[in-house]
Amino acid sequence: MAQFNLSRLLLESPQGGSIERGVFSGLFCLLATAVAALVLYGAYYGGITALLLRSSFFSLVACAGLIYYALQMGRWARIPLYILAFIALIPGPYLWHSYMDIIMRGAMSVPEDTWVFLALISVVFLFVRIAVGWALVVLMALAFLYAWFGYLIPGKYGHGGYGLDRLTSTLMLSTEGVYGVPMGVAVEYIFLFGLFGTLLTKIGTGSVFVDIARGLTGRVQGGPGLSAALSSALLGSLNGSAVANVVTTGTFTIPLMKKVGYSPKLAGAIEAAASSAGQIMPPVMGAAAFLMAEMIGIPYAEVALAALVPALLYLFALMLAVRLEAGRLGLERDTAAGLKLLGETLRSRGYLLAPLIALIGLMIAGKSPTQAAVLGIVVGLLISPWSKLTRVGPVDLVECCKDTLINTLPIVAAVASAGVIIGILNLTGMGLMVSGLIIEIGGGNLWAVLLLTALASFILGMGLPTSAAYLLLAVLVAPAMTQLGMNVLSAHMFIFYFGLVSAITPPVALAAYAASTISGAKPNETAVEAMRLGFVKLLIPFLFVTMPGILLIGDGISIAVAIALTTLATFSMGVGFSGWLGSTLSTAQRSLYVVAAVLIAWPELATNTDLFVLAARGTGMVILVAMLVQGHLEHRCTQRTSLATD
Repeated sequence: MAQFNLSRLLLESPQGGSIERGVFSGLFCLLATAVAALVLYGAYYGGITALLLRSSFFSLVACAGLIYYALQMGRWARIPLYILAFIALIPGPYLWHSYMDIIMRGAMSVPEDTWVFLALISVVFLFVRIAVGWALVVLMALAFLYAWFGYLIPGKYGHGGYGLDRLTSTLMLSTEGVYGVPMGVAVEYIFLFGLFGTLLTKIGTGSVFVDIARGLTGRVQGGPGLSAALSSALLGSLNGSAVANVVTTGTFTIPLMKKVGYSPKLAGAIEAAASSAGQIMPPVMGAAAFLMAEMIGIPYAEVALAALVPALLYLFALMLAVRLEAGRLGLERDTAAGLKLLGETLRSRGYLLAPLIALIGLMIAGKSPTQAAVLGIVVGLLISPWSKLTRVGPVDLVECCKDTLINTLPIVAAVASAGVIIGILNLTGMGLMVSGLIIEIGGGNLWAVLLLTALASFILGMGLPTSAAYLLLAVLVAPAMTQLGMNVLSAHMFIFYFGLVSAITPPVALAAYAASTISGAKPNETAVEAMRLGFVKLLIPFLFVTMPGILLIGDGISIAVAIALTTLATFSMGVGFSGWLGSTLSTAQRSLYVVAAVLIAWPELATNTDLFVLAARGTGMVILVAMLVQGHLEHRCTQRTSLATD
């Protein structure tokens, strides 16, 4: 009977009446189901023109989003939002009705188009303000002002100015504005893979990940920390959201880590750092990864494959840091975990991994990511009746659609605003001019441009969703990086990584702050600790330039050498940052480990045979080996002394 408990479909409404809440919750669920049906049909069968598919999707999502946010507000704020929600439904059907006429007149706007455009932009501005915040609203407003009054700006940065008719044609009647590539990615990938992840969570695949991680790592010293890192990374590879991952797995892993001796600060930091791994861990990754595939013009499978080694390096560094921290603190093991739990989990619930295995297998077999995701959802629905604990009924399916839409609202708002900004930048030619300006500021030096890009990515990542920050930098900065000789995929990966760093770095650090509310630690202290554990995210993007082999770019030898060198450097840097390896390390020893890491990862191509480069890397390896040998001898000496004392 629990499957038919309709109360699960109700939205939160602190000040709304029960009838109002019920009616609009029902409407929201109806819209969510319609969005899911539209996305699934478009993903598997196709055949819907891009402009019509994207406009219909945004009309449905914006209407649902404004209803969702209206229910959380006071009475007098709710009424105009309800009105605007129904106005949001106009552009999609209007474009369907007028599509052939728009084509016949070459997408040149008429007065009716302009009125619909004004309604659309009003919806976009308010939707973005409520779902994302003021940052993108200000950027959109500045873009419009530049489009209208650019004729007042002297020199090369000025232009002739564009009126409402031209803006209507570009931003609404074409796929260059609101309904551009970013919105296409939201329709074709982000909502679809979000639905896939929500369904897998609903049938219990997330709990399988947690128990598999506990089975693999639980009996090791500090095992709960290792299982938290591994399970959060695995679960994050499905939902691609750091904060959602913290809330999902952190409620279980953080108390378990505290129970065996991790401090609240460290427990929260481990969960935050591990959860942010989901955004860079294939097969699903974060929303920006799908945008990257479209911006570069390569299949998403290639982006996911290129991201695999850096993601594994991040996870390796994190688990190494967690294990060393456990040794330094002398923590306990998870006695309830181990291979017995692993075997029991795989035997009783291993079949719940079938949708994920199907997704990966189908993409390897050549299916498009969208078709693979649809078939993965079908596999999930087929296996769910095997147990009453995983059975999915009609209400559960609607709830999956509802939850997916709620999680997607900020992303859709962000890509709509990014589409507006990018459309105006392309219309006015400002995008190309900014790229040239960046090269001028950097003095034509790639490393200077990289530092500027890292700073810009970090700053934008603090104020904008990852997808919006990535899109703006991909248009404004990536061309400058490629002009200076950087590989296109490496350049976009660099931007992608630094846009994600804000999840664990102050002053925003949303993942760390979410973890701190569960652990009871101070938010900023948790964020700083998460930064130390997740240092790879800050350093490895620079290796995309010098060692593109870690993105699987180049021949087999260069790829193998790059992976070997970065793995050694990651290990050495991790030990240096941890300060413990069998015993507490002195400041000099920690410094030597860090120096060894820098020398091993010397900023030159992995296959560079220049004498100086070989000497630097050789020196780094000698230092690392010498430090490991010294540590081993000291540890044996300590053991002997302890035995003699006993």
